[in-house]
Amino acid sequence: QAHFVESGGGLAQPGGSLRLSCVAHGFSVDLYDIGWFRQAPGMRREVVLCLNDSASSSVKGRFTISRDNPKNMVYLQMDNLKPEDTAIYYCARGMCGRRITEWDYWGQGTQVTVPS
Repeated sequence: QAHFVESGGGLAQPGGSLRLSCVAHGFSVDLYDIGWFRQAPGMRREVVLCLNDSASSSVKGRFTISRDNPKNMVYLQMDNLKPEDTAIYYCARGMCGRRITEWDYWGQGTQVTVPS
């Protein structure tokens, strides 16, 4: 069955960087839109960045999403981290712009903690 495995989370100091990785199993990432999402304690899950199937990377502020098709992986580079970035980060397969409930395959998530 199609699924993702995320890694790369951990503890980072404010102003630091982390790169999250997401490897896909059971399908090719170059055929789908792939998104990174996050969910902070007590908050709704929200989209961080979305990469459509025709793009190799996208940047939004401090974050960059990119794809490595031969490795079947998607990355989230996070720079200048802030305490409000603390959350569980997930990658998922779906369609950019669609509601989160319409995304079909998710990873188990990786925890990112940025202390204040």
